Amino acid sequence: MKNILIHPTYFPSISHYIAMLQADSVTFEMEDNFQKQTNRNRMYIYSPNGVQLLNIPIKHTNDRHQKYKDVRIENDFGWQKNHFKSLEAAYRTSPFFEYFEDDFRPLFEKKQEFLMDLNLEIFELVNDSLGIKIATEKTTEYFHEVPNYIDFRHLTNGKKDTTKLEEYTQVFEEKHGFINNLSILDLLFNEGRYAIEYLKNQKL
Repeated sequence: MKNILIHPTYFPSISHYIAMLQADSVTFEMEDNFQKQTNRNRMYIYSPNGVQLLNIPIKHTNDRHQKYKDVRIENDFGWQKNHFKSLEAAYRTSPFFEYFEDDFRPLFEKKQEFLMDLNLEIFELVNDSLGIKIATEKTTEYFHEVPNYIDFRHLTNGKKDTTKLEEYTQVFEEKHGFINNLSILDLLFNEGRYAIEYLKNQKL
């Protein structure tokens, strides 16, 4: 039985989805402290200029140990419009962007207050797009050591994620070559539901 513990993140990395799709059970870490410069509020896509970081601005507090689930989104900067424009520029010519476009657009038009709520909604939306169901449980307290789980919480920190993926076709690969382990959106827009077999066949 492969039980994993993992973070909900902003349009998770491909490695994140490999871990979740190959697990027998998935538990989301809900009780950790927020850490900056992680995929909790950022994703990486393949833009015409290469790798592009899309970052959700958050409201800063004086609490150095703010819980992830309490983090509020700063909605005054029009980040949603900018993110969707960036996705269009990156994937408009990909095989499946237009197929999924109308499913994703509303997400970038409504305002969410909490980052965790947004990321949980994204998780369901991506699953629907892939045509899969991943049942999840949620932690109710924080444990540093988790002997009953395979701990994939490190995947939320891109610098600690060393996953090497098989190459698939990417829109701008003739300009910049294959770029490894981007957001699941890169795989989805390029491969559509063929992405499921790809995810099942990768190794972490």
